[in-house]
Amino acid sequence: MFGKHLKIVEQIAIVFIFAVIVPMTISGFIINNINQQSMRYQLRESAVLIANMVSDEIDFFNKTTLSNLEQIIFTFEHLPNQKSKEQYLKSVKDQLDDCEELKIIDEKDLDTLRQKDKENKKASVTLKIKDDKYLIATFKLDAIKDELFRSLADDKRQIYVLTDDGDLLAEHNYTEDAYKKTISLLPDKLKKDKPVIFGDIKNQPLVYVSKDDPKITIIVNTTEKVTQKAITNNSLKIILSCLFATFTIIFVVGLYTYYLYINIRQLFKGIIAISKGNYERQIRLLTTAFTPHEIIFLAFEFNRMATEIHKSYIQLKKNNIELKQLNEFRSNLIDTVSHELRTPLTSIQGYTSRLMRQDITIDDETRQKSLRIIKEQSERLKRLIEDLLTIPDIEGMRIRTKVEQVYIPELLEESRILIKNKNNKEIIFNVGEDFPLVEADKDRLLQVFVNLLENAAKYATEDSKITVDAYTQNNKAKIFVKNDCEVIPPKKLNKLFEKFMRLDDNTTRTTRGTGLGLFIVKGLIEAMNGEISLHSDKNCGFCVELTLNLSKISEVVE
Repeated sequence: MFGKHLKIVEQIAIVFIFAVIVPMTISGFIINNINQQSMRYQLRESAVLIANMVSDEIDFFNKTTLSNLEQIIFTFEHLPNQKSKEQYLKSVKDQLDDCEELKIIDEKDLDTLRQKDKENKKASVTLKIKDDKYLIATFKLDAIKDELFRSLADDKRQIYVLTDDGDLLAEHNYTEDAYKKTISLLPDKLKKDKPVIFGDIKNQPLVYVSKDDPKITIIVNTTEKVTQKAITNNSLKIILSCLFATFTIIFVVGLYTYYLYINIRQLFKGIIAISKGNYERQIRLLTTAFTPHEIIFLAFEFNRMATEIHKSYIQLKKNNIELKQLNEFRSNLIDTVSHELRTPLTSIQGYTSRLMRQDITIDDETRQKSLRIIKEQSERLKRLIEDLLTIPDIEGMRIRTKVEQVYIPELLEESRILIKNKNNKEIIFNVGEDFPLVEADKDRLLQVFVNLLENAAKYATEDSKITVDAYTQNNKAKIFVKNDCEVIPPKKLNKLFEKFMRLDDNTTRTTRGTGLGLFIVKGLIEAMNGEISLHSDKNCGFCVELTLNLSKISEVVE
């Protein structure tokens, strides 16, 4: 029989594999995957940011140049002659950074000038003056490129700025193969004035920004080197960290297991000897810093007690616990029966004997009063018996309910009639007539309301009101039954759902009841797929909150 079980070292190895190796591997995989997702997101966001930065630089350059040209035109129109205008253009050109040429041309020469700029790798900004005349500022592309990519000098991404015709206007970290591959992936129809991510490699995002003013397209290419630095290197660090942690744990656990195994074997030998009747056998441990205190304690205890006594003690302890639970339940049941059954039976017997007497004359009023009391006490007995019979169904979850559409205002009015309100507490229903239907068992829900209202009437303070509020929330019906009373401590409030639990104990009992009301209410509400909770504070006294499902029927009951 013992040969079928694994040794402790083998068990520790299996546990170690499933408790350390497997979780570490899974954790490393998850962490690595999360890192990749995070870095991939950062690569996309940084590519979008760079595209926006280049776009903003181009907008700034274009707007600044146009502003300068507008100022030049304004001044130019107020100069007296052509010679002064030419001298002014020359002086302004010298003042403009990176401006290679500043002149005025006719509209018909624009296309020729643009073709020439394209061939000479130059860029020009034009602004119309009047009479088909344009002011042209020409710049070298190298100067523009240095201005655009000055803040991105250390970035390893490739950046391309294309004209509306698809010609390369400026580039950063340019390589021919990467450029051709990027252009081949560019969509045919470009969205305007916002960054768009494209491409088929998720770890190397491509971003373009297509602009109308000026008509250019900016492309940012995340190269393989950038991806390797951002993702691959980090993944390698995570894997190495997990491996280092795993090997460290293996070393520490192995050293600990070695000493633990030696001492457990000694315990094992001692237990076998004691079980065979050799009570004088002493367990000798290898005591080191790795010897657990519990092992030393067990060795000391096993040396002075027998296995048979220990087993008997454990069995006796279990039996005592079971007997204590049964005795507590029996006491509660006897207490309930003695308090709740004796009084109505005594009343029924007394009034029945009175009605059966032949030596006295009983008038109609007295007879009716006696019969009414007998009826009330009989109904009280019936409810008590029904409560007691409901307990096994609730505990065994065997309560059968039927789902139907229930109109809460009507059911509350019916429960008002059925409850015993001896102190004539005022009951207020704050429930509108247009309150929607709920899905519940009508008879069971009526039993719930009767229990809750009777409970509220019993424990409410004098001259106080009982209120029932209701509203809908998230396709649920919320119903609150409140009464004024002293604040119930949270520790006791949480126990009110238990069987035979009452606010007043046996010595201070001032109200009748079995202590089963809230236990049964909770079971019935949960059987109808609802929820129930209790609250108690200075504002509401005692409040029972019910949550029921609203009916799918949309019509409102009038």
